[in-house]
Amino acid sequence: MGVVQKVEDGKFVDSNSAASLAEAKKKAQASNTLDKDAFLQLLVAQMKYQDPLEPTSNTEYISQYATFSELEQMQNMSASMDLFRASSLVGETVLLKVKDSQGRETTVQGNVDYVVYEKNKAYLSVNGELYSMDDLDTVADPTYLEAYKMGADWLNIFNKLPAIENLTLADRENVEKLEEMYEGMNDYQKSFLTDEQVTTMQKYAKKMKDMVASAQGDDDGDDDGGDDK
Repeated sequence: MGVVQKVEDGKFVDSNSAASLAEAKKKAQASNTLDKDAFLQLLVAQMKYQDPLEPTSNTEYISQYATFSELEQMQNMSASMDLFRASSLVGETVLLKVKDSQGRETTVQGNVDYVVYEKNKAYLSVNGELYSMDDLDTVADPTYLEAYKMGADWLNIFNKLPAIENLTLADRENVEKLEEMYEGMNDYQKSFLTDEQVTTMQKYAKKMKDMVASAQGDDDGDDDGGDDK
């Protein structure tokens, strides 16, 4: 599972994917600091250096080992569930919250093409890059994402408009674009907009039509005056 680093200003810079894998590896190493071999070494050391006048009973050693084995089984079960969950994500649209090497968080969106398993860990292939399951933030339906994006694009134009009393013909393109986008939405996509926003948009549209009609009337009047001369 190799990662190619990009270079900026003569220095290696980790991509979002590389930073994700590096962080996942760090967490995996931290979680494996006390595996079964390490536990047995500690157990042997405990037996070796115990107080000979008050030795620990075999029952206590067995209890300690049983507790560790139970914990290990729970960890293995949790890992298996993570692997199963990762497999079910293939073909789904996901949002990943990823931190780069500078600690800056960015969002990666795309479909999960396949899953890679390595040392009981699952990695998602999104947009041709591998990311740790730890970075998974949202599993979203494509229909929802499309509607969300359309609503966000609509609001981006809506928020650029001045107060309705300050509306001018210079805003005509944006007002007409809002109307066009709204009419092109289905009911589900329209539900991402509030009733207040839609009502305000309709007021903008009505005022703009009146302003355009008034401006065209003035132009016609000027033309007629020119003919009389």
